Amino acid sequence: MRWSRTIRITAAAVAVLGLTACGGGGTDQPAAPGKGGAPIVVASFNFTDSQILAEIYAGALEAKGYPVTRKLNLGSRELIYPSLKSGELQFIPEYQGSAITTGFGKEPVKDAKGEHDQLAKLFEPDGIGLLDYAPAEDKNTYIVKADLAQSKGIATIGDLKKLDKVVLAGGPECEKRLTCFKGFTDIYKLTNASFQTVQEIGPRVQQLNSGAVTVIPVDSVSPSAGDPKYVALKDDLNMVPTENVVPAVSKKVLDARGADFAAVVNAVSAKLSTDGMRELNKRVDSDGEPAADVAKDWLSQQGLA
Repeated sequence: MRWSRTIRITAAAVAVLGLTACGGGGTDQPAAPGKGGAPIVVASFNFTDSQILAEIYAGALEAKGYPVTRKLNLGSRELIYPSLKSGELQFIPEYQGSAITTGFGKEPVKDAKGEHDQLAKLFEPDGIGLLDYAPAEDKNTYIVKADLAQSKGIATIGDLKKLDKVVLAGGPECEKRLTCFKGFTDIYKLTNASFQTVQEIGPRVQQLNSGAVTVIPVDSVSPSAGDPKYVALKDDLNMVPTENVVPAVSKKVLDARGADFAAVVNAVSAKLSTDGMRELNKRVDSDGEPAADVAKDWLSQQGLA
């Protein structure tokens, strides 16, 4: 889940803001019907998963003859949404639950189809539409050491009640979030739980490995979430909303480009999985490969480019 990301204004973001302030370079004009015409401006947030997704969708569109301009690594929703609503940015891979909570300050319904309908209604007044959501999610996932899970029979967050003491380590915002520590106490009623602030994921994992803490939140697309050294706990009470990837696209673009454009984008979404995104993120974050190269490889493997 994407509320833990640090807001960072990059040079590209400043350029976008400058365009917005001075009326832009015409990117909010209706695109020519079908292929060709004005480039479609594809944006991303300032974290790896979002950049890879933007490169994947942009590459798929280019492979089918649609011109694309990339505006990647821009920052948070607070920065991007005004430019998306103005038409300076026209396409961004979003995450349904966080878009509802952070983007609009609403409580998500916590099932993928319901969130898709809810978010579509929230975006509608701003001239933004949604295409199909993907099976892939990037959400807060809670992990414990595998040996602890096996010895104590822990498979769900609720199972943590079996322990004498539970220490959850997370960023400072976690303590007050109903999707994090507050959910442990208020939703799961874990009277044995305490909270420890550990801002960065690296030290958090170290604390977990040493046994200093019991459980930590990680992104579901993080390599740690799929590491056999850990067990990702099932959120049996649906404390965390679904975070399915969904393309948010200017309705001017959707109307002008038509059904073929939507079909290209939906074909990408249909093939995106959480496990697959975890591997792509690892290639970028751990192996140092450029996001554009990783995206190109994925599109080729999927027969989409």
